[in-house]
Amino acid sequence: MKLIKRYQFFLITVIITLVFLAVNRQMGIKAISITGYSFKEMALVIPPVFLLLGLLDVWVPREIMIRYMGEGSGLKGILLAILLGSAAAGPLYGAFPVAAVFMKKGVRFTNILIFIGAWSTTKIPMFLFEMSALGARFAFTRLLVDIPGIIILAYLLSSFVSKNEIDEIYKKAENL
Repeated sequence: MKLIKRYQFFLITVIITLVFLAVNRQMGIKAISITGYSFKEMALVIPPVFLLLGLLDVWVPREIMIRYMGEGSGLKGILLAILLGSAAAGPLYGAFPVAAVFMKKGVRFTNILIFIGAWSTTKIPMFLFEMSALGARFAFTRLLVDIPGIIILAYLLSSFVSKNEIDEIYKKAENL
C-alpha cells in the first residue's frame, strides 16, 4: 500500500495514457512517443549530473562551501550562485539535485534560490544565441533585467519562508 501511495502520480498517469490509447489510438501512441523521448533525454542528462554531484560532494569540503556561499558569504555568494547557475548545462530539473547537495554543504537558502533562478534564465549558451539572433542590445537588456529580478525574488521568497520551513527543507535534503 505504501508503494502504491508513493507512486500514485505515476500510476494515474499510466492509467490516463492507457485510456487515451483505448479511446484515440493515434493520440495514445503520440503520448507514449513523447514520454519515451522525454525519458531518453532525462536518462542522458541525469547520470552526468549525479557524477558531477558526487565529485562536488567528495572534493569540495563543507567549510569551503559555507565560506563562499553560506550565511556570511554576502555578495561573493550571490555572484558565485549566479555564475554557477549560468554556466550549468542541461534542463532545469538538473538544478534540483545540485541544490540538494548545496543544502548538505551549508549553502545559504537565498543563494540556492538565486542559483536555481540563474540556471533557468541566464544560461551562457542562451545569452550567446540571443546575441546572434536578436542582437546584443536585447541580450544585454534581458540579462540586466533578469539578474536583479532573480536576486530580488530570491530574497522575497526567503523572507516568506519561515526559518522552521527552511530547516525542514534542509533536513529532507540531508536524508536524500
